[in-house]
Amino acid sequence: MSASQAISDYALIGDCETAALVGRNGSIDWLCWPRFDSGACFTALLGTPEHGRWKIAPEGEISRTSRRYFDNTLILETEFETEEGAASVVDFMPIRKNGKKSDLVRIVIGRRGKVQMRMELAPRFDYGRIVPWVSTAEDGRWRAVAGPHAIYLASPVELHLNRENMCTLATFTVSEGERLPFTLTHEASHLPMPHQQLPEEALEETESFWQDWAGQCKYEGPWRSAVVRSLITVKALTYSPTGGIVAAPTTSLPERFGGTRNWDYRFCWLRDATFTLLSLIDAGYRDEAEAWCDWLLRAVAGVATQIQPLYGIGGEHRIDEVELDWLPGYANSRPVRIGNAAYTQLQVDVFGSVMDTLHHARVCGLTLHEASSGLQTQLLSRLEEVWREPDEGLWEVRSGRQHFVHAKLMSWVAFDRAVSLAEDFGLSGPVDRWRALRDEIKAEILEHGWSEERGAFVQAYGSKALDASVLLMPIMGFLPADDPRMVSTTRAIERELTRDGLVLRYDTDHAVDGLEGNEGAFLACSFWLVDNMVLQGRHHDARVLFERLLSLRNDVGLLAEQWDWNSAQQVGNFPQAFSHFAMIDTAFTFSGFAGLARESAE
Repeated sequence: MSASQAISDYALIGDCETAALVGRNGSIDWLCWPRFDSGACFTALLGTPEHGRWKIAPEGEISRTSRRYFDNTLILETEFETEEGAASVVDFMPIRKNGKKSDLVRIVIGRRGKVQMRMELAPRFDYGRIVPWVSTAEDGRWRAVAGPHAIYLASPVELHLNRENMCTLATFTVSEGERLPFTLTHEASHLPMPHQQLPEEALEETESFWQDWAGQCKYEGPWRSAVVRSLITVKALTYSPTGGIVAAPTTSLPERFGGTRNWDYRFCWLRDATFTLLSLIDAGYRDEAEAWCDWLLRAVAGVATQIQPLYGIGGEHRIDEVELDWLPGYANSRPVRIGNAAYTQLQVDVFGSVMDTLHHARVCGLTLHEASSGLQTQLLSRLEEVWREPDEGLWEVRSGRQHFVHAKLMSWVAFDRAVSLAEDFGLSGPVDRWRALRDEIKAEILEHGWSEERGAFVQAYGSKALDASVLLMPIMGFLPADDPRMVSTTRAIERELTRDGLVLRYDTDHAVDGLEGNEGAFLACSFWLVDNMVLQGRHHDARVLFERLLSLRNDVGLLAEQWDWNSAQQVGNFPQAFSHFAMIDTAFTFSGFAGLARESAE
């Protein structure tokens, strides 16, 4: 791996509208401004320092580096030790006021002795492609402008501009007890120069915001600190103006170093909906859960034939996939992609995800838009037309459609929840037909999705391949976890679909997805295995695996999508909301909480 820093060497900061990744070396290597899905102005993560970064670190040799989040916040402190002393860099993004300008604040604090520091600021808009013009603004701040974007740097230290590469530099000394703030502000270039908030005031307000929010968490089990950290991470991945939650704040972090499995995750997937909702509700965050439901209903509103697997953070429909050929990619993993062509796929499971989410929203007493009932019946009518068709499935294969068992499972979920909504909440529609379809789909899955030869539910009809998605059967209430078929399936997955004890989505050696190379173990699937162990009464095995999964988090508690067992590295986009939701849900499953440990089907 040629990347200068491992994926796990990064930490997340954000303002609930966008996010930045801060490296252990003091370099901010990724930031999209002003939204999660905007073009990046710091893109060194997928290239080189010349593609944009903001680094503040000791100029000389560093003997030791440590870092932490302020308790129950998204404020990061990185401490550097040198022969001369020690200094910290505190990084955070204040929550925006009135949806306007966005700030990124870095405060250098002298901890011991005197430390010579160096700052390098090289903004590069449009994913490292555009070099801005840098000049001095009327109030003395430095301004970088390119097209629609302007950023302003305020600092008490003397700044120097290298005109050859438009890189802003500073060298300075920080002494024990001294605090030197740097504030970078983004604003549209056609708007007046934004007001500058006092950095220390912003720090106090940001700390209060996150601590007040984290304090609402209702989980009181043995893994509270891990649950709270995951909840804060999920909150940071929420686009607060709409309630949408991005799968991750990054694009193209590889699932295999040097490979082509590099995708843009800065969007909202419908299949995450139930996991998102229940994690938030179980933990006590009803406002966020309701905002997520509102986003969901707005996103899927319209003609049911046009439902998509994923949408933009504002509910945007077009997410065209483009390759950025000027970027070498993280660890030379190409192509670098923005957008995601999976939005055009047929993924039948999303109907079940939407229905399941809205069912649980009703059960939990959330307020839904009055039009939601009509939308649900329209989606069910469309599902009647397509559930028998093959599709690309939840893993978004690019090798052609199949009759994936998980797609049929979620079709069953859709009609099962429709019946419940009709019986318990008065949802109007052809209830008898929904019952008949529910029963028909279940019978079909049990006949064609089960392999006597494998002693397990398989990936697709007529296939012998295993797939971790079938672990969701008891979680979704399709079969009890202790059903002999589920017990046998669980054991088969443990035996054949794990590497170093962690669960693969499926065996990529069979090339079911149409892509080259393999990938790491999928962390959410590994948490699903823990859920099944708990529900089967295998509490010791479940706890051992759960603790193992928690040990894979980086030093500040963050998880990527996958784990590469060969290099013992986190891989895939980072941090990954799905991994953190799965961890939260499993913690509640251990507690015997309602959450994802739903009542099993009769």
